[in-house]
Amino acid sequence: MRVAAENVGCVRGDRLVFRGLNFDVESGQALLLTGPNGSGKTTLLRVIAGLLAATIGRLRFLNDDRSALSDEAHDQALHFVSHGDAVRSALSVKETLRFHADVLGAEGARVAGAMKEWGIDRLNDQPGALLSAGQRRRVSLARLSLQLRPLWLLDEPLVALDRNARARLHDCCAQHRARGGLIVAASHEPFLEDAKMLDLGSHA
Repeated sequence: MRVAAENVGCVRGDRLVFRGLNFDVESGQALLLTGPNGSGKTTLLRVIAGLLAATIGRLRFLNDDRSALSDEAHDQALHFVSHGDAVRSALSVKETLRFHADVLGAEGARVAGAMKEWGIDRLNDQPGALLSAGQRRRVSLARLSLQLRPLWLLDEPLVALDRNARARLHDCCAQHRARGGLIVAASHEPFLEDAKMLDLGSHA
């Protein structure tokens, strides 16, 4: 899979968030979005996810043979882990991940493996309302392990994670890229090896 931007810009309301973005990232690669708060990192992730439209330029999603992805194929190709942790207060950890497995069309049997992979298997029956910020973040990231999708969009994934969870995220990202996946992430801290860099602060 390949994501290519040609002179992309976005206007929200009467504000130009960014302009003149050009990048090309494909299977096995990563793109790290940097820049100060308000520079448009989250907005760009939402544009790539199809939740917002690019106002200027062109954003292309291509298969390995360089043919264009259909809208349906695009939607089924990505995981978007946003600022919101997607944890429901009244549901247990297992119930939350079962819900997301259903939404993703993933096998329910994957839930146990995802919980173990992200170190939250001991929180099996813990309701979301009683989880710490770091635990909620790990539950949110565990969605990545429920179904194999080539494009990961990660918005400040390191927030609230302790050292062990950060190491787990690093390993999962490396394994994903080794399988041919690609990652676009917004972060104030570098955590992806050999990632391409895009500073949105210089494109306002």
